[in-house]
Amino acid sequence: MKTHLNVKAPSNILSGLFEEKKWISSKFLYDEQGSQLFEQITDLPEYYQTRTEARILLENLSTWKSVFHEPSALIELGSGSSKKTKILLDHVKNIESYIPIDISEEFLADTVTQLQTSYPEIHIQGVSADYTQPFTLPDLKGKKKVIFFPGSTIGNFEPGEAERFLGNIRSLLEPGDELILGVDRKKDETVIEAAYDDAAGVTAAFNKNLITRINREHEASIDVESFSHVALYNSSAGRIEMHLESVRDQVLSVGGHTIEVKKQERIHTENSYKYDPEDIIQLGRSSGFLLQRVVSDEREYFSVCLMEVV
Repeated sequence: MKTHLNVKAPSNILSGLFEEKKWISSKFLYDEQGSQLFEQITDLPEYYQTRTEARILLENLSTWKSVFHEPSALIELGSGSSKKTKILLDHVKNIESYIPIDISEEFLADTVTQLQTSYPEIHIQGVSADYTQPFTLPDLKGKKKVIFFPGSTIGNFEPGEAERFLGNIRSLLEPGDELILGVDRKKDETVIEAAYDDAAGVTAAFNKNLITRINREHEASIDVESFSHVALYNSSAGRIEMHLESVRDQVLSVGGHTIEVKKQERIHTENSYKYDPEDIIQLGRSSGFLLQRVVSDEREYFSVCLMEVV
């Protein structure tokens, strides 16, 4: 059975452009085109995160099998194409329901259709929602709930916001429910910067797609090439930052407003915080989860964390 819920959230893609330090929320990177570009990014040689996390999942199947020891619902936040989720669906029993949650309604609908064909025995119900805002889960008929939040997206939140976000997710769960969380680890900054500024320019196109989206949704005519993609590692904050940098002085006409942008002025579009073991422990404790296990690759580039609701 295939069903699809839609939860609309108000758009505020422009709100940060009127501030002194301009910004656009990273959640707006993921319209249909942005989601497709991100899927391409995950296959790039520089982008170690996806293949490293997939290998961790495959090499620790016994851990995930122990999580699903009873009929369960797997709930994925920011599901995309559900590529890594297929590792669990292929190898782990007792997943009776799969609830992919994604902000891109069109991309989600296509993914749900494809998954239902591949896994007809699993009840798949997509929820189109901004999972950073309150949302409602479908009736899971008392099944154990396992939240799957892979891909280091937790790093897109400011540290305090990450704790509050996981605390909100915790409120949807009961004692004994669990969270499988992907986190990107702190490492050499050249490795991190390359992952966000690939040689083929796919990440640049992903970032610049924000301009295309503003043009489409707000009747603007901003020259996409009037901005360049910038990715840099802020070691003191422990995060990679993405920006759109203006290549010239310009005045943007957007939604009936004019916005002055100077040459080399930046619009901040994404942070991705990196974690060390102490950060992970604190994140779980402060949001109502008990850290059960951390599994990592041999270089400790990436970790997948198992946390239980307490």
